[in-house]
Amino acid sequence: MRHLTFSWQSVVALLLCVGALTALPLLAEGAARALTDGTASLIFTIVIAAALLSFAPQPPAYRATVLFIGAHGAGWMLLSALSGNEGTATRAFFLLLFACWLLAWRCVTELSKLQPVTTFGKSALQLLIPAIFGAWILILWEAVTRGAGVPFILLPPPSAIGARFMASLPILGADVRQTIFKAVLIGYIVGCLSGFVVAVLADRIAFLRRGLLPIGNMVSALPIIGVAPVMVMWFGFDWPSKAAVVIIMTFFPMLVNTVAGLAASGSMERDLMRTYASGYWQTLLKLRLPAAMPFIFNALKINSTLALIGAIVAEFFGTPIVGMGFRISTEIGRMNVDMVWAEIAVAALAGSIFYGIIALTERAVTFWHPSIRGG
Repeated sequence: MRHLTFSWQSVVALLLCVGALTALPLLAEGAARALTDGTASLIFTIVIAAALLSFAPQPPAYRATVLFIGAHGAGWMLLSALSGNEGTATRAFFLLLFACWLLAWRCVTELSKLQPVTTFGKSALQLLIPAIFGAWILILWEAVTRGAGVPFILLPPPSAIGARFMASLPILGADVRQTIFKAVLIGYIVGCLSGFVVAVLADRIAFLRRGLLPIGNMVSALPIIGVAPVMVMWFGFDWPSKAAVVIIMTFFPMLVNTVAGLAASGSMERDLMRTYASGYWQTLLKLRLPAAMPFIFNALKINSTLALIGAIVAEFFGTPIVGMGFRISTEIGRMNVDMVWAEIAVAALAGSIFYGIIALTERAVTFWHPSIRGG
């Protein structure tokens, strides 16, 4: 017994299975497609077997595999049982579903203990753990909305959002081109580049630094909903007004972070550069800018999310009949909430890709930094 590996997740999962057995059936009597006793017994068997096998002495990789198969196999069967039976899930159904979720939790815990020796293994593990976590958010979302019969207008299930996503690819593509490839990218590049240039000038010119930074802190606090209508009046309804909002939102974070980064190099290093008879620009290029790179990339990552939010919100105040913000505001008025969620999913995906590209670039540029070497 002392060699058994107990975990509270598996123990609670077994208790939930016992509770589900006492609260059968899994679906209400009015279900259009009744769940057979054989299928229900198989689901219980999978969950209980996975929980019990996780106690056995075995390497974390084998235990994680058993838990993965048990949690996702039983979870898939439970979701399949809801097809045509929306709103008929009982307490036993949700108890069994949460037991599967606890097994998936234990699976992620076991995967976190692994120490792959190859780079591919490390990368695969870094992707697998968040993938399981994200998958179970969608599984629970799907099960609760369909099983409890949540009104579609309040929260559509992920399956309906996915179906609308696939059916609306041309519309979503046009919105992405208008919002991201025009307003966001152009505004992001101009805003970050101008903020960087002004930061270097402010570092060089003392009165500019002392006068501009307090103004930057004030402008950073301006609400988007106050700036966006003004930009629309100045630059029109097309993408330039949205790019202007993005420029305002990204300029000052880059300015403040770059100025702080340029001051991050130590006095000892600066004294050493002076002993080498280095001028301002040589010290800037060879010492201060490399030391400021973590600060600059921090601003780039912050601005990657601010730019997308700013462009979408700006489109609420006037835009051509295309764009992610326009689509969200229009479709919510038509009560097409699945299309709204599809646009939200596209925005989240685009923002994650944008952020990931910047993070990978940061690792390549600042490979010498302790935070990168430690990772």
